[in-house]
Amino acid sequence: MRILVVEDDLILSHHLKVQLSDLGNQVQVALTAKEGFFQATNYPIDVAIVDLGLPDQDGISLIQQLREEGVKAPILILTARVNWQDKVEGLNAGADDYLVKPFQKEELVARLDALVRRSAGFVKPVITSGELKLDLAAKQVTLGNDIMEVTAFEYLILEYLMRHCHEVVAKQRLLDVIYGDKEGDPNTIEVMVSRLRKKLTRDGIDNPIATIRGQGYKFNLPCN
Repeated sequence: MRILVVEDDLILSHHLKVQLSDLGNQVQVALTAKEGFFQATNYPIDVAIVDLGLPDQDGISLIQQLREEGVKAPILILTARVNWQDKVEGLNAGADDYLVKPFQKEELVARLDALVRRSAGFVKPVITSGELKLDLAAKQVTLGNDIMEVTAFEYLILEYLMRHCHEVVAKQRLLDVIYGDKEGDPNTIEVMVSRLRKKLTRDGIDNPIATIRGQGYKFNLPCN
């Protein structure tokens, strides 16, 4: 899962990046609304965490701008404000949920997972496609009763393709998913997709990932 954290508190943003990254997520941190807007509109994200009290702009207006710009990823407000008016204003601006500081890491993670599942049309923390199951919480792939051995990057690619089932996903987007804003070699995507295909077809799944020439890749099978 690719997470954008827009939080100007250096200690909190650092802790969020470390804790969420340790769970296998790709985490980008923005300390200002301007930087957050740039990250959200230039790189693919699955969910954003937005603080309301940003130094250059109120988080609510940032959320409004992101929605006006067409950013559809779910947004979780992280705020120290406790009055209900701020919460209502944030939700009306386009946020999907809110969490009041201080908070427990477990609750934050559960809320993020739920938001991303719902935005992709999944209710349970498991994506299934026939005998293939992707456990989003355990970061584990199983086929029937057997655990499929995949690398961390292979898992990220498979998860993203299954979350966006039947959508054509550009190679550059997959590069952003696994490398964030670091430089990545496009050839590595071809290699990892090829390995995934071999592992899936070896276990009896026919043509699971299609290559759409000049556009990217598509997970061919129905998911629920």
